[in-house]
Amino acid sequence: MGALFATLVRLVERDGSAALVTVSAHGSAPREAGARLVVACGGSISGTIGGGRLEHEAIQRALALIEVGRDTTELMRMALGPSLGQCCGGDVTLILEVFGRNRLDELGHLATAETEGPFQTTAKLVDGSPTARTFNGATVSPPSVLLSGDGILFESFGSPLRDLLLFGAGHVGRALVLALAPLPFNVRWIDSRPEMFPNLPFANLHCVTSDRPAVEAARAPVGAFVVIMTHDHGLDLEILDAALRVNRLPYVGLIGSATKRARFEHRLKALGHPQTLATSFVCPIGIPGILSKEPAVIAASVAADLLLQDQKAKTLAEAGLP
Repeated sequence: MGALFATLVRLVERDGSAALVTVSAHGSAPREAGARLVVACGGSISGTIGGGRLEHEAIQRALALIEVGRDTTELMRMALGPSLGQCCGGDVTLILEVFGRNRLDELGHLATAETEGPFQTTAKLVDGSPTARTFNGATVSPPSVLLSGDGILFESFGSPLRDLLLFGAGHVGRALVLALAPLPFNVRWIDSRPEMFPNLPFANLHCVTSDRPAVEAARAPVGAFVVIMTHDHGLDLEILDAALRVNRLPYVGLIGSATKRARFEHRLKALGHPQTLATSFVCPIGIPGILSKEPAVIAASVAADLLLQDQKAKTLAEAGLP
């Protein structure tokens, strides 16, 4: 979940205390190690450890610990089948922590670290005592948790975000920004018309007004995705030309039909692109077989495909392949 410690700070400031539930280790289970759930005094939650009976039991226990009125840590071990009747069949260890006002400085430091990107911590976990984390610096690892046999807790917080340059603030562009908001993308939204940008309070969204969008494409960071959907086909081509010349971007997508793709391939070749590069962009974009032209449907389809492409790019990078 995003802004984990900022959420805890807000709840502790408001209510005086809040609880954090972390999946530590499991076999077959609803969520992976590192999944987290924040529980407020009144029972409202942020995040999830998989729902169902497991999450219900964890929330009830967290509320009971909050009610005691002191900072603490508790390990909660469950066999999903025998204990909870869940068909996953694995064994789950949850770490339940309660934070009070006296730990706001600690939470604040961790919340600040969150804003700077993924990071790692270690802590000595003692059942019945608060868990004080030591900041170990930045990381590129996904959220994870490892509890050693001697009670040392190793954690990674935050998810590395894929840079994504989105060109065009029309109806589909807006819908795509909304679809991407909870997903692991750092979106740089580019258009020449500042009035087209709605006021959206998304932490991973950066609106850029530019009369030279092709320059923005040429400056795309290594590994960034590019999605092009402007109001003008000539501008689309200019941006696409610049993005392909970067030659270090794993995904360059252009909204449009197969006919538009054929025309753009021809124009790219005329601009000097070799065959392999002139045909390397994605058009049409999105999941094949979804035919609706409604902006929200297109956005859902494109967002799903971007997640697939992100996973593919990560897998190739882990294997040391281009």
